[in-house]
Amino acid sequence: MSNYNPKTTAGRRGLIIKLVDEQGQVNVNELSEQFGVSEVTIRNDLAHLEQKNLLIRARGGAIKTEKASLDLRFLEKKSKHVREKEAIGRKAARYIDDGDTIVVDSGTTTREIANHLSRFNRLTVITNALNIASSLADMDNITIIMPGGIMRHNILTLVGAIAIDNFKKFFGDKLFLAADGIDVNLGLSSPDLEEAALKRTMIKMARKVIVVADSSKFGKRHLAVICNISQIDVLITDRGITPDHKEALEKMGVEVVVVD
Repeated sequence: MSNYNPKTTAGRRGLIIKLVDEQGQVNVNELSEQFGVSEVTIRNDLAHLEQKNLLIRARGGAIKTEKASLDLRFLEKKSKHVREKEAIGRKAARYIDDGDTIVVDSGTTTREIANHLSRFNRLTVITNALNIASSLADMDNITIIMPGGIMRHNILTLVGAIAIDNFKKFFGDKLFLAADGIDVNLGLSSPDLEEAALKRTMIKMARKVIVVADSSKFGKRHLAVICNISQIDVLITDRGITPDHKEALEKMGVEVVVVD
């Protein structure tokens, strides 16, 4: 459970799902004592998780649903570097202009951008992420396009040849791209071949490429290369980036934006 920060809402909820997955059920009173928060807060957590079909509320607590184990990996990832991701998402939204067509890649950092789109009068969002599309579904100011594909249940993403072929039919003003690894020499990379292939297509279909990534991604290399650094226009990250990495990226023509 060391991957979760119980002091954050996302981290606490991730731990609750993990406990439900391991034990089969949890108790409101016990969770309240364990996390040092009120029972009202725990009930709100359980209500939120039930809405996402991650558990079933029962008298005095909650019980397991099979979907919990499928989405556990996604929640684990979401619970890391929460504050940094929120700040990066807020800053990234400032690069959007009213009337834009934007492509939003799947990922926990790109998901944060969706929290700042209600202020626009008109926007078109193309995304392969089910969680991002669903979070925008009740906003009448946003037209949502999902190119389709094969769903990867564990991270709620559509990938594959169908997704790639359909993405080629669209063009975006700006692409907000996520990456698991950023290396000055290798470029951006992902541990997943299908995701990397789809991201390469997204890059070709956008006028401006904006990478959103917390500083933990720097210096990491993964199996599948997404693109070279030269294909990036802007990189938004947190102050954990080293001066050497920042200088190297800027020398390669990337606008590096550091959030507090």
